[in-house]
Order: sequence, then C-alpha cells, then structure tokens
Amino acid sequence: MPDRYSLTKAIGWSIAFVVLTLLLAGLLAFGIATLIVGPPEGAVAWLESTGPGATLLQAGVTLASTILFTWLIGMRALGLTLVDLRYRIGRGGSGFVVGGVAGALAAGTALAIAALVGGAEWIRDEGTPAGYLQAAATTVLILTPAALSEEVLFRGVPLVLLASALGRGTAVVLVSIVFALAHFANPNVTMLGIGNIALAGIFLGLAFYAPGGIWTAWGTHLGWNAMLAALDTPVSGVPFRIPFLDYEPGDPAWLTGGQFGPEGGLSSTLALIIAVLVARRWAGKDTT
Repeated sequence: MPDRYSLTKAIGWSIAFVVLTLLLAGLLAFGIATLIVGPPEGAVAWLESTGPGATLLQAGVTLASTILFTWLIGMRALGLTLVDLRYRIGRGGSGFVVGGVAGALAAGTALAIAALVGGAEWIRDEGTPAGYLQAAATTVLILTPAALSEEVLFRGVPLVLLASALGRGTAVVLVSIVFALAHFANPNVTMLGIGNIALAGIFLGLAFYAPGGIWTAWGTHLGWNAMLAALDTPVSGVPFRIPFLDYEPGDPAWLTGGQFGPEGGLSSTLALIIAVLVARRWAGKDTT
C-alpha cells in the first residue's frame, strides 16, 4: 500500500469518491428511467418507488459507478491495489458464504427478540408455498447487487483511505455514521433506526476486515437484508411484499421497530451489539 495518507487527503479523496459516484449514478438512473417510463416527472416518481425495477436499476448504476471511480480514484490516482482494497478473489467465495451466514444469524436474532419480547408474529397470508419461494428468491436476487454497491461505495476506497489516516477502528466508526446518515430519507425512519444502521455499519466494517475482505462484507450485508426481506419485514423502512406470509411487528414500536422494520427497534440494537462483539474477534483473525 502507498505511504500513509494525511487526514486531509484521506477525507478529501473519500468525499470526492462518494460524491462523484452518487452523481454519476443519479444521472445514469435518471437518464435510463426517462427512456423507460417517459417524461422526467414520471421518471423521478418511478425511481422514488420501491418497485423491483427501480431498485435493481439504481443498484446497477451505483455499482457501475463505484467500479469506475474505484479504478479512476482508488487505483489510478492513489495507486491502491486490489490487495489494498481487500478485493482478493481467492478468499472471496468462502468469505461471502461465511458473511452471509453471519448476517442472516444476526437478523434472525433481532427477529427472535422482537417475537419473544415484543409479540411480533407471522400470520398466514394469501398465496402458496411455491409462490413464497419464488418471490423470496426474486427479492434476494434484487438485493444482491444493492448490497454489493453499498459495500463498494462505503467499505471500499473511503474506508481504506480513512483507515490509513486514522486507524481501522476510528475509520470503521466514522464510515458507519456516514452510512447511517445516507438512510435518513428512508420511509418511516426513526432516530433509533439511524442508530441501528450505524451499528450495522460497524458490523459490516468489521466484516470487511475479516478474512475475505469486501466479499465477506458483501455476504454479511446481503445475509442481513435477505433474512429480513424473505420473512416479509421492511428493510430499513423499505417494504417487501412476500406472499404466503404477513409480518405483524407487535408492540411497542421502540422494541420491535414498527413500520420501519426490525432495524428501528431495540431488538436489533441488542442483536447488533452481539454481532459487533463477535465480529471484532472475527476481524482480528485477518491482520493484512
């Protein structure tokens, strides 16, 4: 890795990376949406919806933009390598699987606490088991590029640069705060929800520094989101309609998360604290 970056340089390049990535992704999404649905007003409304097409488009253009600026800024301008960025393909497969299991277990723990203490429950809804499996699989496929794009955006170049200047621990916390604030406009957001997303960001940052690097963080992110969505709960306020199951959040909302989903409740706070403590030891197994 190049020499240690100054704090000013690390922050400046990190801001440039995020802003340029989001700007290009926004322009691409708007242009493509205009071609698909017509007038600009309709394109904006479509992009603001939570439909699968809009979600997949925004994830795709964000991923493409992050890849471009990872190469332009991270590799060409700053001289970072794939090893520096923790993109080592050799450990990718196992890291992704282990991360997926870890993320799913953490989300499952949050749901279990909400069910046992807050009365959250699942009731039979219209549809069939086959329809459920198809919808759940489709939802996970849609969430897959979305999780990767967010990981490359937040746990890619910015985290590596800030860790060089501030140390890993401080950088993980700082990036997690920015990661949480990026969800501030989500539907039904609460301050507890923002705090839990910051905790989730710490969990993901530690996963990034576990064996497998970015692929482990991707798997962890996807495992968390997929577990929640497949069980018909909102993910960071975004609802997912899964047939055959209907999720009832129970009470009180501060415990179960209410309409924001489990991430808005104390059940997720407890689950994520446990996950962070475990991931801290997990990250310590890879010192590269």
